[in-house]
Amino acid sequence: MSSSAETTTRPARGLRGPTAAAVVALAFLITMLGATLPTPLYPIYEQELGFGGVMVTLIFAAYAVGVTGALVLFGRLSDQVGRRAVLLPGLALAAISSAVFLIPDNIPTLFVGRVLSGLSAGIFTATATAALVDLAPEDRRHRYSLLAAAVNMLGLGLGPVVAGALAEYAPAPLFLPYLVHIGLVLVVSVFASALVEPIETPEGPVRWRPQRVSVPPEVRGVFVSAAIAGFAGFAVLGLFTAVSPAFLTQVLGVQNHLAIGLVVFTLFGASTVGQIASSRLTERPALLVGCATLVAGVLVVGAAVVLASLPLFVAGAAVAGVGQGMSFRAGLGAVNAGSPPERRSEVASSFFLVLYVGISLPVIGEGLASAAFGLVVSGVVFAGLVALLGLVAFVSLLRRRAVAS
Repeated sequence: MSSSAETTTRPARGLRGPTAAAVVALAFLITMLGATLPTPLYPIYEQELGFGGVMVTLIFAAYAVGVTGALVLFGRLSDQVGRRAVLLPGLALAAISSAVFLIPDNIPTLFVGRVLSGLSAGIFTATATAALVDLAPEDRRHRYSLLAAAVNMLGLGLGPVVAGALAEYAPAPLFLPYLVHIGLVLVVSVFASALVEPIETPEGPVRWRPQRVSVPPEVRGVFVSAAIAGFAGFAVLGLFTAVSPAFLTQVLGVQNHLAIGLVVFTLFGASTVGQIASSRLTERPALLVGCATLVAGVLVVGAAVVLASLPLFVAGAAVAGVGQGMSFRAGLGAVNAGSPPERRSEVASSFFLVLYVGISLPVIGEGLASAAFGLVVSGVVFAGLVALLGLVAFVSLLRRRAVAS
């Protein structure tokens, strides 16, 4: 490309290299932090607005709707218009979603806020990950990809901690967390606007089209096993971010909002550890160990529900989180490795679609069951079903190896 064309697609000055990567990672973390801010606040919303656990799970599921919509509708957009041009609207959506939560005493706005938050998170999940890989030196792309995964989970885990701390020790618990998030988004947006576009965008008109969702025959075997494990792991994430606050307050008697946030952080922090710890394993061993660890952790959570034990509940969250992180990283890696290069984005979108169905539908079922049978019974049944899914994924992986040999 000529130098004149290059000056039309790249700013003459701006943030590049490691500095640009740090800004993208920070923007990613802040965006994902906003996605889980409401988690420790759900008990307060229930008291203030007079709704129950079923409504909480429906509000939570609205987030998954936003994420899947963003992945399908905008998954390829940054390849055409540039990473920076998509990241900035993603940050704007993050700020708008928090601003919507500032509207008091209004259930519909909670749904709108969650959908907008999901749209922002979906845009960032695809675009910021791609941008970090684009900014990485050739010999460090694997590390930058791990950085993207870690920032994603850490942001989701820090959201409940920040909101819980502010709700417990500062005034206006349903307002201040969102104001703080808006402030963080505005600050990081200033730096993000100075990023140099890391890729060369094609000339000519933008051809927008939704991401196709399908799986080619050559990858279906590994896709099914990885998707079952991913579905189970994301169902656990949904349980802890939507339902665990009610269990902690109503069954275990935990009234401290920061403590609730820290319990949720345990799961997401352990997931980050699992992703990093499994990075030196090949996909199949990491998937097998991840599935087994997830099953063990979920069974411990189920036992904690029966025994009403907070230490056991936290321990189960930590073990399940490690398993979820390992199985998620390995599953995504195996699916990407087995996909034809020209359809890799399409297959990855299909994989994430399954995961976000897993983070929403089981949680809605758990909410309905808890309303009918109570939190303890529904929690035990939920844990058993998720453990069964993890076991099915484990056995299917073993059978695939036996057939291959």
